Amino acid sequence: MKLGLENKVVLITGASRGIGKTMAEAFAEEKSILVLNDILEDTLNETVEEFKKAGVRAYGYAFDITNQESVLKAVDRIEEEVGPITVLINNAGMQKRYPLEDFPLDEWLKVMAVDLTGSFIVGQAVARKMIPRREGRIVNVTSINAELVRETIAAYCSAKGGLKNLTKSMATEWGQYGIRANAIGPGYVITDINRTLAEDPKFDAWVKSEVPLRRWGEKEELANAAVFLASEASSYITGQTIYVDGGWQVCL
Repeated sequence: MKLGLENKVVLITGASRGIGKTMAEAFAEEKSILVLNDILEDTLNETVEEFKKAGVRAYGYAFDITNQESVLKAVDRIEEEVGPITVLINNAGMQKRYPLEDFPLDEWLKVMAVDLTGSFIVGQAVARKMIPRREGRIVNVTSINAELVRETIAAYCSAKGGLKNLTKSMATEWGQYGIRANAIGPGYVITDINRTLAEDPKFDAWVKSEVPLRRWGEKEELANAAVFLASEASSYITGQTIYVDGGWQVCL
């Protein structure tokens, strides 16, 4: 089956490293046109140059996803300078850890802004361009913590739970315009955000004992799910969250 992603403009937030960069690599294999975003401009430029040297059509746009004015200007520029955005991957995210009773309000609001509100701002801006074309695919990166919680990450769990339902709202309201919206819920995947956990022998052993597949996930496995949800292979799937978690929830 053809995935239908060749020459399609794919915007990925938080794409200069980690999961976002790995997703960009997967779309590059499908010959998509990459539009990479990050707030870290120097790192973003390095990543874009890396793709260009490999012969990939890649463009970098540094903007803050929590700043609506910056997002609107960037989306206008992308559409004018690169082309119509067909796929949006809302990947940018952050984590803060505090006991709930001591969680500082400013830190709570930072997590909410990046992990939930940012996806709303970028999703809304891009959808306004997709609606007249009656075509578009949005993939939000939520988390297994949209369903399950752990101590000290209440803000993250709350934001990712909200993102799961925001995905349903996008699917419900924008489906009539040919826009599909789905989410990926990573389980215990080795990323920059949780590398310290993976390097903790006790936590590592606990994950491997609880996950049915007895291992951590790989970033490439998340990227494969993103490509699937953005492609024609999932043409009748919308409003869903696919948990890439090694079966974690099956055995609970």
